[in-house]
Amino acid sequence: MFPADNVWNTPIDSLPVDPRSDAYVGTIGAGRTFHPDFGTVWQGAPNGIPYTLVPGDQPRVRVSFSYADESDSGPYPIPADAPIEGGPSSNGDRHVLLVDTGKCMLYELYAAYAQTDGSWKAGSGAIYDLNANKLRPSSWTSADAAGLPMLPGLVRFDEVDAGAINHALRFTAPLTQRAFVWPARHYASSNRDTSVPPMGERFRLKADFDISSYPPQIQVIFSALKTYGMMLADNGSPWYVSGAPDPRWDDDMLVRSFRSLHGSDFEAVDASSLMVDPSSAAAAFPG
Repeated sequence: MFPADNVWNTPIDSLPVDPRSDAYVGTIGAGRTFHPDFGTVWQGAPNGIPYTLVPGDQPRVRVSFSYADESDSGPYPIPADAPIEGGPSSNGDRHVLLVDTGKCMLYELYAAYAQTDGSWKAGSGAIYDLNANKLRPSSWTSADAAGLPMLPGLVRFDEVDAGAINHALRFTAPLTQRAFVWPARHYASSNRDTSVPPMGERFRLKADFDISSYPPQIQVIFSALKTYGMMLADNGSPWYVSGAPDPRWDDDMLVRSFRSLHGSDFEAVDASSLMVDPSSAAAAFPG
C-alpha cells in the first residue's frame, strides 16, 4: 500500500535510537507484556479491525460527521453489510475500512453507524489515494487519533502466510503526549510531559532479540517489528499491536508468543532523518 518510498514501507532497523527511548518505553511500561489486538473471534465478533474490498462501481453513500471540519466529506463506497470493528452492536471504536480496488483508494471511518435511509453517521473519516504519498493537513485527525491511515499498519494473515510483512505496524499506548511527530498529523492528549511518547513515534524490536524459536508465522511478525517497527497511532491498552481478524489465526499461538515480548525488548527510533517534506509521507532511504 502506498508508493514504495512511503514511510510505512521504509525499513528503520539502521536508524539511531531516539534519545528519549528509555523514558518512552518506561512510560508505556518496560515490564508490560505485548498483546495481539487481533485474532479469530472475541465476544462473538471478529477480533481485530476488519477491512473490505469493494469494486470501483460500488455505490457511494453520504456520511455525516461529528468532526466534519477534519473529515473528508466523501461520499464513501460503503456496502450495506460492511463489517464494523467489534460487530454491528459494538459500542467501541466501530472502525469501517474500505479499499476501492478499481480506483486504488482507501476509505476509513471512526464511530460508524448505518442509518435507515442508507446513509451513515461517523465521528470522523479520511480518504487516501494509495498511489500517492499525501498526508492529511497538519493537526487533522483521521479515523485514527494520530491522523494516520489504519489499514497499512495492520497485521494481515495473507501477508504472514506469504512469508513477509514489508511495512510498519500500528500499536496503542495508555498515555500519549500533546504532540505528534512526522508522519502523524494529530494528537489526542493534554499531557505535556516530554517523557510521554508523542503520536507517530516509531518503535522497533531490538536487533538482539532472538526470534528463531518462535513458530514461522510469529517469526514473520516479529521480523517486521525489527525491520519496519511500529507507529504509535492511538490511545489504548499498552503495547497492543493491531491486526485484521481472520478465522485462520491461531489465537493461543498469537497470545502466547506476544506475551513473551516486553516493553524493555523495544526501543524508540529517531526517524526524523527520513522526512523529505513535512507534508509528504515520502521517506528518504535510511543512510
